[in-house]
Amino acid sequence: MTYVLAIDIGGTKLAAALVDEEGSVLRSGTRPTPRTDVMSALTALIGEVTEDGPSPEAVGIGCAGPLDLAAGTVSPVNMPTWRGFPLRDEVRKLTGLPTVLAGDAQCFALGEHWLGAGRDSTALLGIVVSTGIGGGLVIDGMPLLGPTGNAGHVGHMSIDPSGERCECGGRGCVERYSSGPNLARWALDNGWSPAPGQADARALAEAAAAGDPVAVAAFERGARALAGMIASTAAAVEITTVVIGGGVSGAGKVLFDPLERMLDDVAGLAFVRAVRVHQSTLGVHAALAGAARLATLHA
Repeated sequence: MTYVLAIDIGGTKLAAALVDEEGSVLRSGTRPTPRTDVMSALTALIGEVTEDGPSPEAVGIGCAGPLDLAAGTVSPVNMPTWRGFPLRDEVRKLTGLPTVLAGDAQCFALGEHWLGAGRDSTALLGIVVSTGIGGGLVIDGMPLLGPTGNAGHVGHMSIDPSGERCECGGRGCVERYSSGPNLARWALDNGWSPAPGQADARALAEAAAAGDPVAVAAFERGARALAGMIASTAAAVEITTVVIGGGVSGAGKVLFDPLERMLDDVAGLAFVRAVRVHQSTLGVHAALAGAARLATLHA
């Protein structure tokens, strides 16, 4: 049996697992992401997962970005001590193994393609809708990473060139309309009155499910932006499947019902209208599964 070491690095959690070529997890571990000296915590976690176990043949890493694939460096927004950090080389030196790096949303897409809702799709777009919006493309079973490793960054596709200025500096980005904080922001600006301390996307989803008109409108607005992005990506890349995960996807029908309607409205060409949208089935485990698959593809 062949094993690989999969690593998923985010601003709040580090995860690692020994995974076989079928996707079964032999052992795994997690720990909170420290504010400083992240590499020491990651080293300890890798030791915990690999100690007295079978030797992995390669390492796959999914990490929050931005990243520079050519250099193997990462600069996660929520990890201020890592700016241009040579993560790939540091893990390679630590383990002595071939090490492959990709963005966490790209690993999400690859994991859903391998084991989840997009299993065996010929052309898949994975979207993570959370505090921000990330994405990844898997074409003919291989992740499309791009020259610097940032391909599939669909959260910053502009769906309205005259629209609101995004935190990234662009204008009309999907993230400005459809991410969790921006859904809640728009609802608050338009009269939503949640209970104190509950002005977040989860509470907004509950309000929309209960019929609050402002909450419903917020999700419809966010769904229209997502639909425009999906239709544009389908026209450019001819994707056949979309899998959506992240915290906001937990809203369920509140998000997916208007998304289906909006996509039907904005999609024109037959191959764009043929795209099928699914909710993630792997959830928080998708990125780790994708990191494992990344390693197996390069082992």
